[in-house]
Amino acid sequence: MKSTKQVAKVFEGAQTHMVGDGFRVQNLFPNGNRIGNRQLSPFFLLDYAAPHYFPPSDQPRGVDEHPHRGFETVTIAYQGALEHRDSGGNAGKIGPGDVQWMTAASGVVHEEKHEREFTRNGGTLEMVQLWVNLPKAHKMDPPRYQGLEKKDIPVADLGGGSYLRVIAGEFDGQKGAAKTFTPLNLFDVQLKAGKSIELPLPDGYNTGIVVLKGEARFNDTHTAKGVQIAVFETKGEVITVTALTDASLLVLNGEPINEPVFSYGPFVMNTKEDIIQAVEDYNNGKMGHLN
Repeated sequence: MKSTKQVAKVFEGAQTHMVGDGFRVQNLFPNGNRIGNRQLSPFFLLDYAAPHYFPPSDQPRGVDEHPHRGFETVTIAYQGALEHRDSGGNAGKIGPGDVQWMTAASGVVHEEKHEREFTRNGGTLEMVQLWVNLPKAHKMDPPRYQGLEKKDIPVADLGGGSYLRVIAGEFDGQKGAAKTFTPLNLFDVQLKAGKSIELPLPDGYNTGIVVLKGEARFNDTHTAKGVQIAVFETKGEVITVTALTDASLLVLNGEPINEPVFSYGPFVMNTKEDIIQAVEDYNNGKMGHLN
């Protein structure tokens, strides 16, 4: 019989703030260090842009060019459309159900904007951006870009209109679409009210379940609603999730990276010296430029 991963604590999301002029987000973690880096390693940061209407515009909104080093950015689109371009020559668009997995690694300069047609027409944007840390051995690897279309992401039908999308890792024999540097599971779960599922998750892995919308109960001990995150103990191999209302959830589960973390702005490294070097390299143009 598999043992249960117990809930350690349920955390509230932070107050809404703007990132650039195109993303109205709530931060779930690290959230003022209430959730430490090690509690959810290898996941470092998560921002949720709840559904928000943007009126038509001639000028795409978003975040202008900026650098990253030492980690990966994962953008999950639920509503609306985004455009990406970076100094590695990668460019792409994502719409509802698509995922963009950008490995900054040794350094990349990029920008994220509302897609041009979406900008002209206006509409509702809903998305998640997740930062995934890289182990020291891969922090200086060449950058990489994975544009994962909705059709390429495996779906586990849970019955009655409920389903689980395997973005990364494995669920019920289905392997996720994304390539990762360390073992992790990233699941987009949509549950109808009253539906219960058991999530088999490795013992010793860090786990957080974000309730983006609706309300859910975990192991019949704790309840969370949008926008909150339940953080679990590492011990145990299964979590029972019951939707009290129609619920949208994001499951984060990964093998911890047991290394020092030193972060500053858009850089996630191991030491202060690493950060100083990253700033110098960016200022000297070593991370490239956008044309």
